[in-house]
Amino acid sequence: MAKLDVLLAGVGGQGSLTASRILGEAAARAGQRVLVGEIHGMAQRGGVVESTVRIGEKVYGPIIKNRGADVLLGFEPVETVRALGRAGPDTLVIVNTRPIVPPSISLKNENYPEVETLMLRVRQHSTRVVELDAGRMAQDAGSAQAVNTILLGVLSACVDMPFEVSILQQVIEESVPKRFIEANQQAFAAGRAVGQKARQAWSS
Repeated sequence: MAKLDVLLAGVGGQGSLTASRILGEAAARAGQRVLVGEIHGMAQRGGVVESTVRIGEKVYGPIIKNRGADVLLGFEPVETVRALGRAGPDTLVIVNTRPIVPPSISLKNENYPEVETLMLRVRQHSTRVVELDAGRMAQDAGSAQAVNTILLGVLSACVDMPFEVSILQQVIEESVPKRFIEANQQAFAAGRAVGQKARQAWSS
């Protein structure tokens, strides 16, 4: 793969920034050229957070142009829809369907849109979409904080990564407290299973 541009969109407290740093570290360990960029909305828990990971020899800046993302890793449905402008019809969209009401909605006393309505917009935009309740899957694995690990597991199975998956797993394990390593191993495996099933469906 000549390059891989990943846009991560979510809200504070979900681990999206940690996920971008993990991806960047894994690429760097594999000897890849990588740039990680972070854009914070409201910095506290629940605020809008966006980051980019760009891997490839001809990557010279952290900004991903409109419709230029290879992957949109959506940690929250509304923020996934908000980020669709930088996803094209061929962009792989991986989205956690569990909603977290961001301040952009709660502060305006607006109602959170129906999740199915949001997912319909995502499906209409991209030909490849993976939808999953990563929050529930993380809890089932033993750590509610492992949403980012679930989504990284999906990504690693859906895309031909520019480094060995074992490197990504190692960086994940190094980034969590020892007592949560096993839970994150289970979360990563669960995410990969979802990704593998989706990839098989696309190729059939």
